[in-house]
Amino acid sequence: MRHVLKRAGRGAAVVLTWAGLMAGLAGCTGGALEVGNKPQSPEDAIQVIPEDGAKGVGREGPLMVKLPSGRLERVKVMQVEDGRPAEVPGAVSEDGLRWMPAEGTHLDLAAKYSVDVVALDGHGHRQARHTTFTTQIPERRFIGYFKPENRSTVGTGMIVSFDFNREIEDRAAVERAIRVTSDPPVEVVGHWFGKERLDFRPSVYWQPGTKVRVDVRLRDVQAAPGVYGIQQKTVAFTVGRSQVSLVDAAAHTMEVRRNGGILAKLPITAGAPKATTYNGKMVVAEMYDVTRMNGATVGFKKKDGKGEYDIKDVPHAMRLTDSGTFIHGNYWAAPETFGSANVSHGCVGLRDEKGGSSDAPAGWFFDRSLIGDVVEVVNSRDKRVDPANGLSGWNLDWKAWQEGSALR
Repeated sequence: MRHVLKRAGRGAAVVLTWAGLMAGLAGCTGGALEVGNKPQSPEDAIQVIPEDGAKGVGREGPLMVKLPSGRLERVKVMQVEDGRPAEVPGAVSEDGLRWMPAEGTHLDLAAKYSVDVVALDGHGHRQARHTTFTTQIPERRFIGYFKPENRSTVGTGMIVSFDFNREIEDRAAVERAIRVTSDPPVEVVGHWFGKERLDFRPSVYWQPGTKVRVDVRLRDVQAAPGVYGIQQKTVAFTVGRSQVSLVDAAAHTMEVRRNGGILAKLPITAGAPKATTYNGKMVVAEMYDVTRMNGATVGFKKKDGKGEYDIKDVPHAMRLTDSGTFIHGNYWAAPETFGSANVSHGCVGLRDEKGGSSDAPAGWFFDRSLIGDVVEVVNSRDKRVDPANGLSGWNLDWKAWQEGSALR
């Protein structure tokens, strides 16, 4: 599945949040939608203000979550400042239909926020929605939204990634102002994807136990004529155990390796012939207990413009690409599908139960995964994933990666 949604979620960026709790409008799915997955009615829609992707929101908002019927179960609005996730205080009204920020709350400028909502609709079914918005940035200034978040523990495939809010003309000056170091020390090199994104990685996966420090010294750095940076901060993260999972799309299996040894071999379903799964190395960038997936967001539409599928409660979902490739739980396909057929819209599906079960393969894998873990797909009838699509830079060899630095 190829999605054009912006990143956000449980493992996400600094200044934007990767601490997302539940989920967003995203993704792909596998198999036909069956009973119990009727399209959402307008009366049951979760409305978030400001709208998803809104830019230039003022300090006073507006900021609100509304539900025409049912009840809001959970609302979490997050912003990360100086590497420390910060939650916006607020409360749900007594009737359960509205969430508002606490009186006197002001949003920070030059920041990105995520809104994660879980609600019960009028029929008692859980729904989830995830949106993001950014606040006003002082005129002629630039900032970088980056990941992973401060003090996190990540997988050995984690890539430090910056997304800038403006095009960077003097890429060397900006790259020089960001220093990524590690203990034990390894060479870490930056690579530009266009003029708005800069990623950093070593030549091979991080060694488990490595401590990584990111010093951001962008304040007053000139990125373009008259455009200067405003950030001055340091963040750090720890590399956990090594886990690399190999998905064989032809054999319909996923072999999970932990610290070099085989942890499990799980039956999967990959992309169907008309919606194949990318080959190549992909990195878990976000993790959601539950998320909504709507085919209309990625071009899988019916003649009436509605999505070919719209599943509001996809369990155990982990984002692998920006374009919408996920590995996730699937409760709607027949159990015998897993290990025998590829029926998804491009994602990797693991058997699960409605509501998500830790005992099912999807729940088992989710509970043992970290942001930064590597999932490699082989033997799919698709091209290799673009290195710029998600944290997929491991598909470039070291020489090609180094050539993408503005300092060489």
